[in-house]
Amino acid sequence: MDMKKYQGVFPALYACYDENGEVSCERVKAFTQYLIDKGVHGLYVGGSSGECIYQSVEDRKKTLEACMEVAKGKIVIIAHVACNNTKDSQELAAHAQSLGVDAIASIPPIYFRLPEHAIAKYWNDISAAAPDTDFIIYNIPQLAGVSLTISLLREMKKNPRVIGVKNSSMPVQDIQMFKDEDVIVFNGPDEQFISGLAMGACGGIGGTYAAMPELFLKMRELFLEGKMEEARVIQNDVCRIIYKMCSTKGNMYAVIKEIIRTQGGPDIGSVRAPLAPLTEGDLPICKEAAEMIAEAIKKYC
Repeated sequence: MDMKKYQGVFPALYACYDENGEVSCERVKAFTQYLIDKGVHGLYVGGSSGECIYQSVEDRKKTLEACMEVAKGKIVIIAHVACNNTKDSQELAAHAQSLGVDAIASIPPIYFRLPEHAIAKYWNDISAAAPDTDFIIYNIPQLAGVSLTISLLREMKKNPRVIGVKNSSMPVQDIQMFKDEDVIVFNGPDEQFISGLAMGACGGIGGTYAAMPELFLKMRELFLEGKMEEARVIQNDVCRIIYKMCSTKGNMYAVIKEIIRTQGGPDIGSVRAPLAPLTEGDLPICKEAAEMIAEAIKKYC
């Protein structure tokens, strides 16, 4: 297996809706091309940033199909396929493999607190539906309510398709612990991108990357050149931008979609209820965040 292809900056693809709040394949294609043109190394499709838990199986299939129509053979695509039941997850996994994605990923089942052997069976059943496709565990305990343990990871490593972890837990120590189990690890929290790289992450998958891919690409470039202080300065500015984006009443992804429009990028709609759309009072904050991004790109890139 070619593990080198999983290195770099992987924006999480946002849900793309039309004016009626339905998935727009044309907007998915435009957004995918927009990110390819920015020079990202891959995309993570159908995850938290893609509003997966508020979409139907058909919505998620349409999104991945549109993305792959543009991206296949150009960049690496990881498709998050987890639903809160095994049957739908397997359907999405098989569909993703049929489209030729590089890997599938899955959070653990949410709501009911399952024992580790049941989580392992859930993941292995999903992997079995896409037997020729790499599998990545998505560890996001603050939302899923379940933390990936070393014992569970070791159990999952018995499956030869399991290659790594998308780690969105906050302690960077977790990256080191998972790396010691001889798997690849993606850094999840955007606020600690260079910290994750320093602990051995192969790259990052992030929910704010698409608003400012230039800054994450530059941080990685500086990190690889050993210019840690310069990378740290950019990281601190990126954190301040994220704090600004999180200061609105509307959901952060609604903010980012507005910022992308402000930057001259594609219109990919708003967010799906129950996520909160932007309020009138949020617009000046969106503008300020967009200006912060523009200034940082001009300064560092």
